[in-house]
Amino acid sequence: MQSWMKRDRLRRSGPFLGGLCFITDRKVSGLSAEEMVAAALEAGAAWVQYREKEKSRREVYIEALKLRELTSEFNAALIVNDYADVALAVGAEGVHLGQDDLPLREARALMGEKIVGISTHSVSEAVEAEEGGADYIGFGPLFPTATKDAGKPKGLEMLREVRKHVKIPIVAIGGISLPVLLEVFESGADAVAVASAILRGDISENVRSFMKAIG
Repeated sequence: MQSWMKRDRLRRSGPFLGGLCFITDRKVSGLSAEEMVAAALEAGAAWVQYREKEKSRREVYIEALKLRELTSEFNAALIVNDYADVALAVGAEGVHLGQDDLPLREARALMGEKIVGISTHSVSEAVEAEEGGADYIGFGPLFPTATKDAGKPKGLEMLREVRKHVKIPIVAIGGISLPVLLEVFESGADAVAVASAILRGDISENVRSFMKAIG
């Protein structure tokens, strides 16, 4: 199935891309990206964001290629963090950008019909992302998180404010766990991006718990 067809199917199937974005993190799990992703996919995850900050671009490409094979087996979406060229090279569904990565408009032109998401931390960044052609925004950190240094937590009130200003899907990120999940969605999120709450403990069981809660 072509990437744009898969994207449209996933976006029509309820919460954006299934409502749960599983983010890989070797430091938290102690596992390889393949091991993490295999466990998440087998438990029902439909969306994987491959995030790797320390390996070389070539190593990232090789690993992303393996993840593309895995996600294809499960008809799941693969988004590559930071690297639009790697996302294109491995046939991923799209790329997720940070504010310091390739400018959004250039990434949009490069990626064509594929998914382009971008991290935002304020209402102004969210509005700019929508105007620049992003398919979705990541917004956070919503709560305190040790996974990455992303600044002061924004909180649910700021999420609700962002929801008032943009129409594209909002993916909430940062310190999200099962006890706060319902409140995050009620505050305007279309999906949540989770690393630690899935990777600490039994990955498959944690994914199943999130998917059941999302419904």
